[in-house]
Amino acid sequence: MKNIGFLSFGHWNPSPHSMTRSASDVLHQSIDLAVAAEELGADGAYFRVHHFARQLASPFPLLAAVGARTSRIEIGTGVIDMRYENPCYMAEDAGSADLISDGRLQLGISRGSPEQVIEGYRYFGHHPAEGSDHAAMAREHTATFLRLLEGEGFAEPNPRPMFPNPPGLLRLEPHSPGLRDRIWWGAATRATAEWTAEQGMNLMSSTLLSEDTGVPFHQLQAEQIERFRSEWKAAGHLREPRVSVSRSIMPLVTEMDHAYFGNERQSTDQVGILDGGRARFGKTYAAEPDVLVKELAEDEAIAAADTLLLTVPNQLGVDYNAQLIESLLTHVAPELGWR
Repeated sequence: MKNIGFLSFGHWNPSPHSMTRSASDVLHQSIDLAVAAEELGADGAYFRVHHFARQLASPFPLLAAVGARTSRIEIGTGVIDMRYENPCYMAEDAGSADLISDGRLQLGISRGSPEQVIEGYRYFGHHPAEGSDHAAMAREHTATFLRLLEGEGFAEPNPRPMFPNPPGLLRLEPHSPGLRDRIWWGAATRATAEWTAEQGMNLMSSTLLSEDTGVPFHQLQAEQIERFRSEWKAAGHLREPRVSVSRSIMPLVTEMDHAYFGNERQSTDQVGILDGGRARFGKTYAAEPDVLVKELAEDEAIAAADTLLLTVPNQLGVDYNAQLIESLLTHVAPELGWR
């Protein structure tokens, strides 16, 4: 395990028990938590993207702000729903955010997850082609986005432009060299992980797999990672791929930790129905640090990945989540080979 970051779903709720009661609270606290995580020595700050929900959505202003306030930490998403995206506009936004952060953007994208509204992407002006479906549309948007990030010119210039053009066809600007290699696909199945490798994208795998073979979650996820790496090698890509997994890990160090998460000690994998099919959900790890070290050492997917993303309870506020990250980095991660 080379890298440890946090993943925030960016929830807010007007409840008096929430530390994030508005979108403004979440956005400002997300920036502050990224700054705190960098100061603590963490490697990444990642944010979930959901539409029509009291959660973080439009990611690029936030990523740019985090990039401007930090200097070392990776910044990214986990994940952007490509059904909603205009690839051209997204390429410009991503290029800008990456340049502001001096090349630290790690952009997680995917087909998307169950939505708050029915076919919400249609409200954004996106409609699957005749005979196609929303998943194919997401992959089509992705293919266009990846081509744009390569930076090749494709647009015929105006012979009488307002400003002088470089010779040849024009590309979108600003272009950030190297960003194409820092795109990750959120894969929820083994087959999708293989497709991800074929496309030359890094693999991002969360605490949910939309399939179930009866084995523990971490073993199924480890198989997914193995298939990804095998397909990557077969595809002949020249660079080394990256793989991240997400986990809910709660070191029980303080009285507040025990009050919030002590009841999660007995957490186990869950199997349920998602979009009409069986899905397996990973458990929450909650225990004293020495117990966590033993439990996490047996997690085969964490061992196979190079990046671990700690899902944080963002509604508990910046101070508590910074303490949670510090507990993991101080008491648990070194025993698992981090740094």
